[in-house]
Amino acid sequence: MKNVAVIGAGTMGNGIAHTFAQSGFKVQLIDISEASLKKGMDTISKNLDRMVAKEAITEAQKQETLNNITTFTDVTEGVEYASLVVEAATENIDLKLKIFKQLDRDCPDDTILATNTSSISITQIAAATSRPSMVIGMHFMNPVPIMKLVEIIRGYNTSDEVTKIIMDMSKSLGKIPVEVNDYPGFVANRILMPMLNESIETLYNGVAGVEEIDTVMKLGMAHPMGPLQLADFIGLDICLSILNVMYEGFKNPKYAPCPLLVNMVRAGKLGVKSGEGFYDYSQSKKAEKVAKQFLK
Repeated sequence: MKNVAVIGAGTMGNGIAHTFAQSGFKVQLIDISEASLKKGMDTISKNLDRMVAKEAITEAQKQETLNNITTFTDVTEGVEYASLVVEAATENIDLKLKIFKQLDRDCPDDTILATNTSSISITQIAAATSRPSMVIGMHFMNPVPIMKLVEIIRGYNTSDEVTKIIMDMSKSLGKIPVEVNDYPGFVANRILMPMLNESIETLYNGVAGVEEIDTVMKLGMAHPMGPLQLADFIGLDICLSILNVMYEGFKNPKYAPCPLLVNMVRAGKLGVKSGEGFYDYSQSKKAEKVAKQFLK
């Protein structure tokens, strides 16, 4: 399995493409937007430059990695010879179902179809195909080239053979795969998102300010970044989407998103990618300045 197609050239997609290409796989990076493909390839190149500067790889290895990636705007053409497809499109169930129906139609019969979804049911996605035993979740963590964990999520019909192939492949990427079952949020986000949501509730209820909440969790719990900073980094829209999936899946009020989170997403305050969330990123991508609305 040396030909891997990646659907989506955004943050997760280009990171996944980078990781496979650096491990010697031939990667077909697919996005409907030429601009997104260019931006994705520029990001990969910059990340490789950082690795060269740190002497983690050589200039020759950087060029080899880039040479392993071919870009496509046509899905049918991009997946023609793929042994594995990893979908990393927007976290939207309707879009994912549409993509997997097309992949099922266009891919060779023996192609394994994986999704990088962080919360949506693998079983539901697999049901949109004629090969549910060959559909699996590969939930990479951001930033993909650095983070070791990959959640491997078995759908209701995912075969043992496919699971073993993907577990072994993940190890070949230098990752540590962990097999989990198909329930809303899986493991990572089922535990993480309620914590982030409770942090937002704590701010919403006036218990403490943005910096105070993050400082408590960094110093008291040894977290590398505070929960509000982490929510900004993930994207508040993504956090809201995952919480909604979990709330709908479990019908448990503990997963209901905080009204403050809902309003911030409605207002377009999405975190780092929009320039403002709980922190102001207009001058720096680092969480150094609390957003104006949260200043005391």
